[in-house]
Amino acid sequence: MESMKSQPRDGTDSDLSEQIKAATKDSHVRAENTQLMLNYQRGQITQTQYKLLLCSLYEIYQALEEELDRNADHPSVQPIYFPQELARLESLELDLEHFFGPHWRKRITVPAATHRYAQRLREIGKNSPDLLVAHAYTRYLGDLSGGQVLGKITQKSLGLSGTKGILFFSFPGVSSPNRFKQLYRSRMNSIDLTEQQRREVLDEATRAFEFNIEVFDDLQKMLSITEEASSEKGNDAASKTPKTFSNSPILQFALGVGITLATVGMGVYAF
Repeated sequence: MESMKSQPRDGTDSDLSEQIKAATKDSHVRAENTQLMLNYQRGQITQTQYKLLLCSLYEIYQALEEELDRNADHPSVQPIYFPQELARLESLELDLEHFFGPHWRKRITVPAATHRYAQRLREIGKNSPDLLVAHAYTRYLGDLSGGQVLGKITQKSLGLSGTKGILFFSFPGVSSPNRFKQLYRSRMNSIDLTEQQRREVLDEATRAFEFNIEVFDDLQKMLSITEEASSEKGNDAASKTPKTFSNSPILQFALGVGITLATVGMGVYAF
């Protein structure tokens, strides 16, 4: 369970958490106003979309958590290292097994944008562990803030019962999300960074949002290509199996990563 031994202090403009919030404001607005994210909030999500979201989240969190584990004793990582409270990988594995079966590892697929995000996490984990702070903060506190809402939306939209398939949104190790977020901000604000390191962390937080925005741009391109291809084949629909959205690999990639924006957009500004 989370410890409150490090008490939160009053937020000021000099706090790293407040600086990240200010630095990412414009990127956040751009991300949260994507049509796909708005559709998610309205409950317009299919099982295909959600399954592909889980695939992308799995690759992102696998990279993030492996690098956090490897750098757990780093002076910038140690204060915000809460694997028992925040780790998402095991929950994602159980969710993927629920939808894809015991051999889910052979069935998951993600687009290039997700690979690029994971590659960046591994790169900074190896060369600049300070920057992991930016990604951990935006991902974990975003998911923690929006998790309950997103979990309920997903459960209702897909007709799921209990917690099967939506464990990703559950944080059983966090008894009070608000108190935990205060603790996390306090711990992060206590990290000793030079002015140069602080600027780099702020830039990396913006970059984390940009990864998601780039994914959305790729999604739009994929959608256009898929719709054009479907239109060209429309005259053959009566004699051939329709090329539905759920059967299109390109659109599957697009939908899976595009929905990822919803997790970030809904949660991160509830800090």
